[in-house]
Amino acid sequence: MDDPVCPLCLRPIPPGAKQSLHHLIPKLKGGKGGPVVLLHQICHSEIHAVFTEAELARDYSTIAALRAHPRIARFLAWVAKRPLEFHSRSAGGRRKR
Repeated sequence: MDDPVCPLCLRPIPPGAKQSLHHLIPKLKGGKGGPVVLLHQICHSEIHAVFTEAELARDYSTIAALRAHPRIARFLAWVAKRPLEFHSRSAGGRRKR
């Protein structure tokens, strides 16, 4: 059976890689029970380091919208050079609250 593919970075998610489910519309903004996608944990962490819950709900509730954002695009180019199991704290640090 093939490994699932992270829809954000388009790389396979091997069994040993840290992974998590991302609610395309944050649970706190009405997304409970809504669509979720399986991502590498590092990809999921980067999304939440860049965007507030309100921004995710309002403007970034699709994979295409996330991939089009300049900071996410830079992250995707960077993470593409890393091993599939690679994980670290979010490269860009947390957003200002």
